[in-house]
Amino acid sequence: MSQEEKVEEVIRQLKEKGYRITDQRKMLLRIILANEYSSCKEIYFAAKKIDDQVGIATVYRTIQLLEDMELIHKEMVVRI
Repeated sequence: MSQEEKVEEVIRQLKEKGYRITDQRKMLLRIILANEYSSCKEIYFAAKKIDDQVGIATVYRTIQLLEDMELIHKEMVVRI
């Protein structure tokens, strides 16, 4: 499945659950599904390069929503 197909599938699932699909949410989905990130701040900084209007709260809410829907899984990794 291509990245764009994954994004469209997540959008479909969000719509089924009644969530609004904003341009910022689509952008965040593309960023999140394109790479692995170690923090929400990394996602935020990647998003700011594309849209300087995106807020950190939007990133956190989107991550939490995707995790609640079990579409992504956050892991706490500690390396020494």
